[in-house]
Amino acid sequence: MMKRRTCLAALASLPLAARAHHGWSSFDQDRPLFLQGRVVSVKWQNPHAELVLELPAGYQLPADVASRPVPAQSAPLDGKALLARAVAPTRRDRRWEIELAPLTRLEAWKLAPIQPGAALGVLGYTFKDEKGAAVLRAEYLYVDGKAYALRSSPA
Repeated sequence: MMKRRTCLAALASLPLAARAHHGWSSFDQDRPLFLQGRVVSVKWQNPHAELVLELPAGYQLPADVASRPVPAQSAPLDGKALLARAVAPTRRDRRWEIELAPLTRLEAWKLAPIQPGAALGVLGYTFKDEKGAAVLRAEYLYVDGKAYALRSSPA
């Protein structure tokens, strides 16, 4: 019993972000979301980089999402189909936490650290029925007109 209390006390003392960390199975991969906005803050660190993206008021899915480029290694698999299925979130949160890939993968893509104020688009997954925190696990990242596939290495 004492051991359990100690574990619970240790968990309670962790920052909220550490307690909220989750595996891939938490995300609804049947419903890709596309978000586009400005970066508010960035944590360029492992186990994966994170940023907070602020959507414009009244956010709607950009009309060109389905025609955006996909990275070469995603094109023959599901790249275009994934973009064609993308929707805007139904929830009205303007700020979303975006989980990117580990730094080693971002470095392989030669993606420079993203800075607050940067404009970007991201395709990814959130929790089933959009319940819980406004968190998106990024699959594709669009920065300065380039597409990055964050769950794979460059082709």
